[in-house]
Amino acid sequence: MLRRTRTAKVYTEPATDDESDDMTGQQKDADDSEELEEWLPKSNEGKTTGRRQRGNDETGEKKKVTKRVAKPKEPKPKAERKPRAARVPRAKEKTNTEQQAEDAVQAKPELQQHVTVKEERLSVNLSGDAPDECPSSSQHFPKVKKEEPDDSFTFDEPAQKKQKTTDSAQGRPIKLRSANSCAEDLQTNWDPIQVLAEKSGVEQWVCANIVQLFQEENTIPFMVRYRKELINHMDADAVRDVQLTLEELRSVAKKIRSVSQTLKKEGVLTSELEMVLKNCTTADEIDHVYAPYKKGSKLSKARRAKELGLEPVALTLLQEPQKMDLQSSIQPNTKGLSTPDEVATGVQEILADMIAKDKETLTYVQSLCDRSVVTIHSSVSKTALKEQQPQQGNQKSKPKDIAKFSLYVDFTCDVQRIQHHQTLAINRGENLKILTVKVNIPDRVKNDFCRWCINVRWRPQGFARPELMTILKNAVEDSYRRFILPFLSRGYRTKLTASAEKESIAMFVRNLRQRLLMCPVRGRVIMGVDPGFHHGCKIAILSPTSQILHTDVVYLHGPAKHKEAEKLRHLMLKHSCQTIVIGNGKACRETEAFFTDLIKRHFFKPLDVSYCITDEAGASIYSVSPEAVKEMPDMDPNLRSAVSIGRRVQDPLAELIKIDPKHIGIGTYQHDVSQSLLRAALDGVVQECVSFVGVDINICSETLMRHIAGLNAGRARSIMEWKGKNGPFLNREQLKLVKGLGPKSFQQCAGFIRINPETVRSVSSVCSGGNEDLNVPLKQTAEKKKVKGSRSTLNQFNPLDQTCIHPESYSIALRFLSQIGGSLDQMGSAALRQSIESSVKSRGLDVLAKSLDTTPETLQLIVDGLTQPPGFDIRQDFEQADFKREIVSMNDLHNGMVVTGRVTNTALFGAFVDIGVGHSGLIPKRFITPDKLPLDQRRRSLSLGPGERVEVRVINLELQRNRITLDLIRVLR
Repeated sequence: MLRRTRTAKVYTEPATDDESDDMTGQQKDADDSEELEEWLPKSNEGKTTGRRQRGNDETGEKKKVTKRVAKPKEPKPKAERKPRAARVPRAKEKTNTEQQAEDAVQAKPELQQHVTVKEERLSVNLSGDAPDECPSSSQHFPKVKKEEPDDSFTFDEPAQKKQKTTDSAQGRPIKLRSANSCAEDLQTNWDPIQVLAEKSGVEQWVCANIVQLFQEENTIPFMVRYRKELINHMDADAVRDVQLTLEELRSVAKKIRSVSQTLKKEGVLTSELEMVLKNCTTADEIDHVYAPYKKGSKLSKARRAKELGLEPVALTLLQEPQKMDLQSSIQPNTKGLSTPDEVATGVQEILADMIAKDKETLTYVQSLCDRSVVTIHSSVSKTALKEQQPQQGNQKSKPKDIAKFSLYVDFTCDVQRIQHHQTLAINRGENLKILTVKVNIPDRVKNDFCRWCINVRWRPQGFARPELMTILKNAVEDSYRRFILPFLSRGYRTKLTASAEKESIAMFVRNLRQRLLMCPVRGRVIMGVDPGFHHGCKIAILSPTSQILHTDVVYLHGPAKHKEAEKLRHLMLKHSCQTIVIGNGKACRETEAFFTDLIKRHFFKPLDVSYCITDEAGASIYSVSPEAVKEMPDMDPNLRSAVSIGRRVQDPLAELIKIDPKHIGIGTYQHDVSQSLLRAALDGVVQECVSFVGVDINICSETLMRHIAGLNAGRARSIMEWKGKNGPFLNREQLKLVKGLGPKSFQQCAGFIRINPETVRSVSSVCSGGNEDLNVPLKQTAEKKKVKGSRSTLNQFNPLDQTCIHPESYSIALRFLSQIGGSLDQMGSAALRQSIESSVKSRGLDVLAKSLDTTPETLQLIVDGLTQPPGFDIRQDFEQADFKREIVSMNDLHNGMVVTGRVTNTALFGAFVDIGVGHSGLIPKRFITPDKLPLDQRRRSLSLGPGERVEVRVINLELQRNRITLDLIRVLR
């Protein structure tokens, strides 16, 4: 997970000298080594001329796609607009920070107007055309940084720690032309791009590009695969982390506006208070400033003292203490001013409030804490202890709950060293009112802070009498005790919780990705078994294409089990089924033993039968869901579970996306993290997996289709309706004929959709009864939607539609094939692969990309698409389910025994491994060290994910508790 950097903003930790020098050095290098005009595509030098020139370079087919007219019901594309002139700013003096931020984000010399960062327009235009037109990856960009040029995306690795890509990058960064201002939208005193870069650890030019790509409604899968040069080869998790940080900043800006409006209505908003609010970069800082003004709260002591007119007196103590006279402020008949002590107390309250809201003061005290050992301590709450005592009534549950938190009844840990799962466990105990949590800040921090305030920051500007210095000293101590200490404690708790939640969500994401991308088991007839005792074992026999051949209920653990075994043998021989998939629920162990005994006795001969155990989490929930009822309307819900279990092995991705990710049994502490963030992250990883794998649109389900990038439930339904009316899709261009699928949706989804000719022939044969004449309905649809293009083009297969190459790059792919003397008929062949490899090796990818007027990233994607065989599936490199024929038990294990297994789940404290004994063993986190991992997994936080095969050593057995502790030896590849 990305760690946030410390900034010197108000109420935040100051950057250290090393960090400041590093950030300044990077900014200086970026400014001095390259002109900002080099960040722009060369074709942008003349806007109108460049557009015409690019239009001449595109093929006729490309022109037709760009200029087509949408159906009347759809919103029409906006007309091409001339670029606006930069707005004239108000007479305002810029600060150094604003000037540096403006210099860092300006697009090119002719746009360098004298405007502030707030007024600069920061939108991106990828193609140089009107904003509503589709960007093209074929546009020539300067050479960019490369981190992993061999992979178009990364599945098995999360976002890198401190994603500072300049350290290992080469070439110049690409800067997108500006058009819309993110700073204008937020209306704060800080530059959102700069703060986003500081918090996420990503360079400013990358953050600016990502922000604009999101503003143009680009999806993460599309950006990661087809806009690599703009995001500097970041993976999906890193881009999502930037997106989440951006959303946090937007919510902070929204809260600033809301609080400002509230204070303005109440008539207490001053220019100084508004400035303090606009300097806040976190919600905690806003709450700290707004707390004294909240409705329903008592009038703060400082505000009461100010209403009594004591604020000038407090300022006099600091500025001209020799002239201060407390006696002159005494008003005998006024409460709060009747005695010298009351006047002194009022002045003290005002000074304490001023100290607590001072930016430099808070920065200094946070720096003191950074240099000290701050700890967090948890203990049993008084409420829990009281309820634990014997009382009349039902109080049996509380002692048991306390036992669950036995590790934290007297727990103390440095806030810099506490583990994420410990933070979440403490928070859970506190929410259940079982634990009391406290942040302990050393007294040395208070002593140093008070000394610094009195002698440096708040030292009176002149001679102050002892009684006045006593007032100042009391004000400093009171400010620390009542305001600053609670603020620091809240800040530490918030940071720890946010960090733990992000890591927990990242763990969910990694586990879900590993689970969804398990290699499918193709070409086998499978029998799914949902085990059970009294209600029997539900079975479902599935064809290699997941069609239901037979369902039944057999009683394998009753007195008639021999008769039931004969029934199973007859069914398996009838359907040639040699593969059994058993769910890991109740009666799993007994069902596994039953089948193992039959296999040992060669009961299914001549079939060579094997079985595997799969996780059935969520199968019962799915079996009664509307999706399952729609798919299998006349089937008993228990039998639907057996179907789901079998399909999870045949095609894990297609089956598991039907289930809420939170019910698949991955990760830990899912109820203790932000549910909105968890839902967004899990939905995002489902979309990435579905998109990166690719979907054959003519045979996929509507449920699977709605998870493709750029599509949703409505568009997926429209595609299914179009197929039902017109037959299968013959090429990607026909997607433009679907109602509700506009240019932007087509751009986002087209590269992830596959058109397989064999599938088209089989589906069209079924739909038309052997007659594949689809010309008439296609012609009618084309005329209705007024798509410019010949009917013959719409009805032709395009071999590139089987690949990951985006339609916007087809013309480049054809020119590349022409250069090397290849043809589309040779796609995936050894001869074409050899020819491409020879050309790339002799001339170099960069030179070839320049000759084709495209980027190396786009050309690499084209090379991958042309050399991969038809029907290529990226999941073939991932792990597959383990099939076995025998069983072992925990009694067969002993300490020091070396076994192999498969990771079933990972948590923040370790990884659970199925070693085939009915109970998963745990590899504690301390045993998962970098020297035991492959090189490509060492930068991940836990480095193991579900589905990975490992070799482990048994180091501890607790047979009574069914616990197995394992030590990792190595990851098997």
